[in-house]
Amino acid sequence: MTLDSAACRSHCPINLAAEVFGDKWTLLVIRDLIFKGKRRYGEFLESDEAISTNLLADRLRKLEHWGLIERRQGRAYALTSVGLALLPVMVEITAWSARHDPLTNTPAAFLTQYEHDREALIASLAAAHAAAAETS
Repeated sequence: MTLDSAACRSHCPINLAAEVFGDKWTLLVIRDLIFKGKRRYGEFLESDEAISTNLLADRLRKLEHWGLIERRQGRAYALTSVGLALLPVMVEITAWSARHDPLTNTPAAFLTQYEHDREALIASLAAAHAAAAETS
């Protein structure tokens, strides 16, 4: 499906984002794809937040429906170009959270690279995702 607001409450861009990411699990699945290199159903289940199997299956279907991820051969998931376009947003959310959460588990190397060369950080994450998607 194409990502558009036809079935949403309004055509406001913030509303579209809320429709796609407005639950506590969807961004965590995208996080796992981008930052943790997870590709398979079982790998997502191993995340610290302990998503249930029915919720995970639902979120993966939802992300496929919106065109943010695709299921590849061997039952591995990968971000589409639409999903990869979220990479800068996810980097910003991570940096914002790290700045305001004294208990953050954001790696110091991530924050250092973010402060020194945000664009290089984003490029390296995109390259790592592409390489992992090719091998899965």
